[in-house]
Amino acid sequence: MPRPPINISGSVVRKHREARGWSQTELAAKCQLSGWDAGRDIIARIEGGIRLVRDFELRILAKVFGLTPNDLFPPEPLARSKRQPDP
Repeated sequence: MPRPPINISGSVVRKHREARGWSQTELAAKCQLSGWDAGRDIIARIEGGIRLVRDFELRILAKVFGLTPNDLFPPEPLARSKRQPDP
């Protein structure tokens, strides 16, 4: 059974990167110029949903894309668990 992603921004980051025609390496280089020592492997893990995105990283990604950090969240909220609240 596939594991659920541990970040909700990865697919949105991929969408914005691909819309600009950038490779993961190119996005990583742009992030490095903005002060985050990211490599292609980090971008790949974020996009794949297997790496958490820190708040400062989200801000740099948004800056590189010319967006706000909120623009990097998916438009639909994630489904909440159907777990009943504790009494």
